[in-house]
Amino acid sequence: MRLRCAVLDDFQGVATTIADWSPVADRVEVVAFREHPASVAELVAVLADFDIVVTLRERIAFPAEVFERLPRLRLLVASGMRNSVIDHAAARAHGVTVCGTASSSTPPVELTWALLLGLARGLVEESTALRSGGPWQSTVGADLAGRRLGLLGLGKIGARVARVGLAFDMDVVAWSRNLTGERAAEVGVRRAGSKEELLRESDFVSVHLALGARTRGLVGAPELALMRPDAYLVNTSRAAIVDQEALLAALAAGRIAGAAVDVFDQEPLPPGHPIRTAPRLLATPHLGYVSRDNYRRYYGEAVEDIAAFLAGAPVRVLGD
Repeated sequence: MRLRCAVLDDFQGVATTIADWSPVADRVEVVAFREHPASVAELVAVLADFDIVVTLRERIAFPAEVFERLPRLRLLVASGMRNSVIDHAAARAHGVTVCGTASSSTPPVELTWALLLGLARGLVEESTALRSGGPWQSTVGADLAGRRLGLLGLGKIGARVARVGLAFDMDVVAWSRNLTGERAAEVGVRRAGSKEELLRESDFVSVHLALGARTRGLVGAPELALMRPDAYLVNTSRAAIVDQEALLAALAAGRIAGAAVDVFDQEPLPPGHPIRTAPRLLATPHLGYVSRDNYRRYYGEAVEDIAAFLAGAPVRVLGD
């Protein structure tokens, strides 16, 4: 009898076609789910009859409770090589192997700039007006050349965002708790003296930090109050780094010129969520990692993980 593999959050319906599943087709039945489970109970009900699960990024949590209620589960494959919402100790305790895949930093860099440019030039408003017969030109775009781009975080993604900013002739500065002046100079930017200085003096602020105890809520109401009323904020990193309620309040009050976000406290967003109608906000449904090449990598390596597990030699094991 073949094992059963569930592929979760296949929103676009491409998981089984964008990669070659034939190496495991004779041993594994693959079932893709396009609808996101709304609760732990629904998740457990969906997965009860599956031996293998492929989950997308960190959208669905796998705490101890889930492993306890899925005795048939033996392999969990997560896209990316880091996943903070899987209880790895519980997985081991229940005999579940957890494997990852590679993930490219290119798509989130590109989306960051799509959002920043769209925000600066009012592209959504102008395109909507043009297509609906609205006014011909209603916004005045913000310039990039000569303006300051402040980066919270200068890791792999932040550094690539910085280089694009430099290509636009922007003045690029960066800050994080562990960032040194030498590291900033390697990328060709300056280290801001403090987070507060970066927020006060930047025309555009973009977040590129990992989520952890020290970065959760890093940008809240006091930090947003430091930003100038003509400044913009972009967050393609993790929702919890920027206080969502404080950001909505700042946008509603016009305390900053606008924001662009790709990450949210709750994903997918419920239909009536206030973010869907917030003013001065450009929002996308967590598209940072969603590209053809990245999906080919995710699902192609998921197949490799499954084949290796079936051969008794798991690869890219997480949580060791």
